[in-house]
Parts: sequence; C-alpha cells; structure tokens
Amino acid sequence: MLHIGGLRTALYNYLVARGKDGDFLLRIEDTDRARSVAEAEKDILGGLDWCGLDYDEGPGAGGEPGAGDSHGPYRQSERSDRYRPVAERLVDEGHAYYAFDTPAEIEAMRAERRTEENPQPKYGPRTRRAMKNSLTLPEEKTQRLLDEGADHVVRLKVPKDTGVKFTDEVRGSVSFSTNDLDDQVLLKSDGLPTYHLANVVDDHQMEITCVIRGEEWLPSTPKHKLMYDALGWQMPKVAHLPLIMSPSGGKLSKRDAEEGGLPVSVRDYRRQGYEPEAVLNFIALLGWNPGTEQEVFSLEELVEAFSLERVAQSGAQFDLDKLKWFNQQHLHRLPPEEVAARSREAVEAEGYMPSEDYLADVAAVMQDRITFAGDLATDGAFFFKAPDEYEEAGVEKRWKDDSAELLAAYADRLEATSDGFDADTVEQVLRALADERDVGAGRLIHPARLATSGRSYGPGVFSMMAVLGRERCLRRMRRAVEVLG
Repeated sequence: MLHIGGLRTALYNYLVARGKDGDFLLRIEDTDRARSVAEAEKDILGGLDWCGLDYDEGPGAGGEPGAGDSHGPYRQSERSDRYRPVAERLVDEGHAYYAFDTPAEIEAMRAERRTEENPQPKYGPRTRRAMKNSLTLPEEKTQRLLDEGADHVVRLKVPKDTGVKFTDEVRGSVSFSTNDLDDQVLLKSDGLPTYHLANVVDDHQMEITCVIRGEEWLPSTPKHKLMYDALGWQMPKVAHLPLIMSPSGGKLSKRDAEEGGLPVSVRDYRRQGYEPEAVLNFIALLGWNPGTEQEVFSLEELVEAFSLERVAQSGAQFDLDKLKWFNQQHLHRLPPEEVAARSREAVEAEGYMPSEDYLADVAAVMQDRITFAGDLATDGAFFFKAPDEYEEAGVEKRWKDDSAELLAAYADRLEATSDGFDADTVEQVLRALADERDVGAGRLIHPARLATSGRSYGPGVFSMMAVLGRERCLRRMRRAVEVLG
C-alpha cells in the first residue's frame, strides 16, 4: 500500500515537474512477483487521485500504446521484452556475466568469508572468481549450461578498485568505492529484471531527466551509474530524500501505525479523516524548508515555492500534533459548502440526514472550531439532535436562580418577534430583555446556550441559534426551563 514516504516522493517529483513545465510520470514497478500485491496499484492510483497529484503519463493517462507516444506501457510487467536484450548486450560487451550459483553455494561462500567486520560478504569483485559463473567457467561449459536451460542470473560486473562519482541534487557530490558494491543481479532466474536493470532501461526509454527517490536507494545509484556509462546513456539527475522519522526515532513504519495510531499509509490518512490538502502541506515540509515564515501552502503555492536546493539531508521527524494543526488550517480555508460535503458521510453514519443547505449553515459556524470535517457529527451533534442532558459543570456555574424565568421570557419574545430569526435579531431581542430586567447579557446568553446545545461552550450563541432556527430554539429553551427549573 502507498506509504506516506512514497506519497512525499511522488509530491516532490510532481512539484519539480510542474515548476519546470515538465511532465510527471507514474510507472508501476511490479517485476518482483514475490512482493507484488494485486490491490497495491489500485491503492497507489487512488491515493494520488485523492491528493490531486495528476500525472501526465501513466496507467490510464497519456502515452499508452496506440496513443501516439512511445513512453508506454507503464507497468514493468508489460515491458518485460525490453530488458533481456539490454542485459545480453552488457554481457556481450563485458559489463555483465552469467552466474549459475545456487542459493546454497552463495550462502556457503558467505559463511566461509564471514567476519565480525564483514558479517554479510558480497558476491562481487573480490569473491566472483571463486564462484560458478561465466567468468570462471570455460566458454563451452557456459554455453552448454545456457543451452540446457540451467538456472542462472545475469550479474553486473563491477570493476575492482575503482571510484564511482555522481552529483546528487540534494547531497551534492557523492562517491563510492566499487569495492563496497556487489555484482548486482540484473536478470533473475525467472527471466524478470530486478529494480536496477528495469529502472535504468525504463528511465532511458521514457526519456526521464530527473529521478527523485528515498535515500535508501542512494547505495544503488553507483550501480546504475556503471550501467549508464557502460551503455553510453545519459544518467538522469538524481535526488535522494531524507527519511521520515517516527516521533520516537527510527524510520516511520507500520509498527507506528499499529502501536501509536500514527497514519503511515495514505489509506490511514483517508480513514482518519484528514484533508488531502493538509496532508500534502504537512509532508512537503517533512524535509523541505521554504526559506520563509510561511507554513500553510496550497498545492499551487507549493509548486511556486518548491526547490530541491532547500531539501534537507537529515531525517524529518513526524509530528502528529502539527499534522492536526495543518488539517485545521486547511479546513478553515474551505468554503462551508465543501466542509459540509466532506462531513456528510460521518454525519449520516450517526443517523442524521440534514439537507445540504442546513449542513452548510452548520459548517459555517463550526468550521473554525473543528479539526476534522467529520467532527461536525460529534462536536456539532446538537445541531441535529436536541440535548437530552445538560453539561453538569455548566449548569452549576451558569444556571442561576432567575435563569428559568429569564429564559422563558426570552423564548416568549423570540416567538412574538416578526423580524425573522437571524443572528442580529436574536441578539437584539436578548439585549433588549436584559436591559429591561437590569441584568447583564451574560445572564441570558449562558442559559440560552445551555438550553439549545446542552453545553457551556461552542460557536457564537447568536449564530448558533440562528442556524438552529426558531422552532428548535423555542422547544429546547422551554424544555430546559422545565428540566432545570
């Protein structure tokens, strides 16, 4: 399923592409049959769609075969005929070789060479001469094994005692010693490519100019550079992003979701009611600094502000409270009608079926007080159902000896007024009555709030009552007079 780190990677690619007037491509890398999950592609597509990260080319978009564009198809499983010829070319030109070792033979090599300093010896420049491959076998035996269909892989022939240098858009100049690399498997025994070969081939054939991915792929980049150089192809610019760290340290993982309730997959964010705009804003700042005091960004504003130069090299810590704050900010920016629409599912799940107009009116007075759109169904439940009890602390503090008589008089005045039932009218009637009785307005405001909502806190009482409407308010106020006395 699409991890939040994967969504951040997609977002940064999207921002660079849109900011440079380029194309944002989506490729489904599904050649690892053991790890491929049927519903994962649907989850990825749904997650990107939910966030509004529209791609120019990819499954269901431009560039599919027959669409006049040579970049498709976009599932690697549908491009499998493209990889073997490249692997064979690397073998023919001396940059790769056939290896016939069994897993047991490879493990025996590692067990023999294992030390405390080197607990997992590599199959590479220093060990391959002791293994069963086309570099050590006579040419005729290699060919016979191939003709007989013997299990084999194609491995990259990493040069010994050589440095590999490249420029990373986030980290600057990066260099590796080839002695620290393994002879990466390029084609597996089932004939399918590994990530490394498939990505190099696809990035070249799809004319990719910039690849932005997580830092866990940084050690693989020198292998890719060796392949690009061997094939005479231009390597795309690369940028490796810092990890997203859990609040307790370490990489954000499924365990954080299971034990700490943190949203780790995009599916978690959707289920927990986060707004897509807030999620994008939050993850954009997990590793990137805009260089200004601005924190709240729309997607369009992120496109304008984003640059890889301001992406940090160190990990960024996940902060759940900050995520909720972003959700509040973006919720407050939305039109009330949109907040209402996004709350509808939660409201109906509680058994309430308000009209669109009424729900939008509720959203208008509540949206500055809620964290999630679905909070309208809980924090704003009194808009849909009369309170059957009253907040005990509020009654004790706010319901005075004269509250019942004052509230009954207020209800009578509201019923008699012919000036409509908007917030201004509701307020004018209350203040006029308070003046007549020579009491502070609070002596009426607090009982009115308790009566109509059951609580001593909430949105402005006059706006709240205007949304509830005359009939609801009168019924609730007269019931409170009877119940509270």
